[in-house]
Amino acid sequence: MSLHIHISIAQQRLSLYDDERVLCSFSVSTASRGPGNQENSGCTPLGRHRIRAKIGAGLPQNAVLVGRRFTGEIYSPELALQHPQRDWILTRILWLCGEQPGYNRLGSVDSMRRYIYIHGTPDTEPMGEPRSHGCIRMRNSDITELFQQVPTGCRVLITAE
Repeated sequence: MSLHIHISIAQQRLSLYDDERVLCSFSVSTASRGPGNQENSGCTPLGRHRIRAKIGAGLPQNAVLVGRRFTGEIYSPELALQHPQRDWILTRILWLCGEQPGYNRLGSVDSMRRYIYIHGTPDTEPMGEPRSHGCIRMRNSDITELFQQVPTGCRVLITAE
């Protein structure tokens, strides 16, 4: 089995493949600033990546993660009102590492150092439209399903089309 993920920025879609067969596909939300690999750009990086780390196994749905650590909080509308400035990272994190030196790895274009994740977000956030700060946002139930199916090291390709 050759699992890999393809993320299409134009389609706002993440698909998990086994070789050429689509196993599942999800609506996502990528960066509101579009594609780009530069540090501090707020853009979603392009190119070949791998899942460097899987974070949040066993946590409840809507678990709040800050700095890749569970805060002990569970997201709710009331919590959101108390922290309106937060970019909510919920439930699970798949931390990406670029594989193309000078393009999405090392120097000022390093996806891992930019903390680029596939992660859960509040269910009130729209999917299918670019709204993130650079990461790939998913519904909490969708990231949980994907997290269970992919291993650390799984290949991820992010394309503009």
